[in-house]
Amino acid sequence: MIVTSFLDTNILLYLASRNPAEAQKKTMAKRIVKTESIGISAQVMQEFYTVAIKKADFRLTPAEGLEWLEKLEEFPCAPVTPPLVKTAALHSIRHRISYWDGAIIAAAEFLGAPVLYTEDLNHGQVYGTVKAINPFLGVAGQQGFHENKQEALTRE
Repeated sequence: MIVTSFLDTNILLYLASRNPAEAQKKTMAKRIVKTESIGISAQVMQEFYTVAIKKADFRLTPAEGLEWLEKLEEFPCAPVTPPLVKTAALHSIRHRISYWDGAIIAAAEFLGAPVLYTEDLNHGQVYGTVKAINPFLGVAGQQGFHENKQEALTRE
């Protein structure tokens, strides 16, 4: 299957959000998933599960979180491998971004996705062979689903 776009965790989290303030972003995320050939990574699945069962925006039980993971298995998924970890570190150094964002870019490249939908990177910037697109520019609402600023800093 040809992957035309890669989804960062926050895009999937908007799909699962029960927060009415995020309804517009949820609709946009649904449109992306329905109209594009998307790919994800094991990292995205891990982050999705841990945030979705912890944050009030979702209120997912662990069993519901597992159901979401089973749905996500339908999409091409980049595994975490030693070469991917090394490529992620290289992106982190080259682009001066967190390792975790480098890992998302490396996974998108692994699947051959030319587009990465994310709120976490510079809109329109090309990282390696992947162009970051923020589909929510100009849409009101929160930015991302980090637990708090300290957690966001520890990702870097």
